[in-house]
Amino acid sequence: MVPESNAVLIVTDIQNDFLPGGALAVSDGHAIVPLVNRLARGFQNVVITQDWHPAGHISFASTHAGRQPFETIGLRYGQQVLWPDHCIQGSSGAELAPGLDIPHAQLIIRKGYHAHTDSYSAFFEADRKTPTGLTGYLFERNIEHVFVVGLALDFCVFWTAQDARAHGFQTTVIEDACRAIDTNGSLAEANAIMDKTGIQRIQSTARLG
Repeated sequence: MVPESNAVLIVTDIQNDFLPGGALAVSDGHAIVPLVNRLARGFQNVVITQDWHPAGHISFASTHAGRQPFETIGLRYGQQVLWPDHCIQGSSGAELAPGLDIPHAQLIIRKGYHAHTDSYSAFFEADRKTPTGLTGYLFERNIEHVFVVGLALDFCVFWTAQDARAHGFQTTVIEDACRAIDTNGSLAEANAIMDKTGIQRIQSTARLG
């Protein structure tokens, strides 16, 4: 893979709580770390995202009496999957995976830190109105092509890719550098929407440039 200088790699939520043994473990999530490290070395521009929730966050099942993880409820901004408590600010679970080795990454975007709004995308909170500032950063850096890897493919990777595409960036998801949760058909739905909206899905062996 030979990305152009106007491309960025967004490394999504490779954190301890999403790895085996974590509070919201993504199956086989640890397996992508060496590949992500290798891919990142080929990019001049790298952004890392970090889930960063306060205790008692609205997306936690424990915040809602009688509710269980992976149930869905309606909130003011739409449907919300309820999750186990995870990536709590300052906790070891919220730390980036110790094997992640991308020293030249220029920016870490923390998301989900508003207590009453979840955030999957690196670009917007789940209310679809509150920006993280990433769009302006990429525009000012003259980025044209966004590549996305990380965890989980059917949530934070997908939402990030979808918003990148909506902002006019050429957008590519490197599938073998991702892993999915796949709850209630979420992976098939994400793939269908990505295909429909022009988000390219490739393997890391593809040649670019």
